[in-house]
Amino acid sequence: RDSSDGGGISKVLYQFVAEKVAKEWNYNNNCGLVVGATYPGELKIVRRIVGEIPILIPGVGAQGGDTEKTVKAGIDKDGMNAIINSSRGIIFASNGPDFAKKAREEAVKLRDEINKYRS
Repeated sequence: RDSSDGGGISKVLYQFVAEKVAKEWNYNNNCGLVVGATYPGELKIVRRIVGEIPILIPGVGAQGGDTEKTVKAGIDKDGMNAIINSSRGIIFASNGPDFAKKAREEAVKLRDEINKYRS
């Protein structure tokens, strides 16, 4: 935890960093954050702090992140700026000759699932 100058108020480091990005470091609009999908509660807090700043969200799929919770916690007010990543779920969809087909199927499936929860 980080103690702020506000009379002993404590906040966790990820909130401190999110506030710095949102209020100080993003003056050229070239910042983004990375928040894991396995922590949707913290993701929601970060989204509230940073507004429309893009967030890369790894951990959906093989790492156990829930797509619905991730999308709902990670999108901004316009349903945007959440870059949801599922590397293993796509690149390891098959280790056979049908790899490309299976990888595409998994990518399309995830895209459709993300879009379902954006609305």
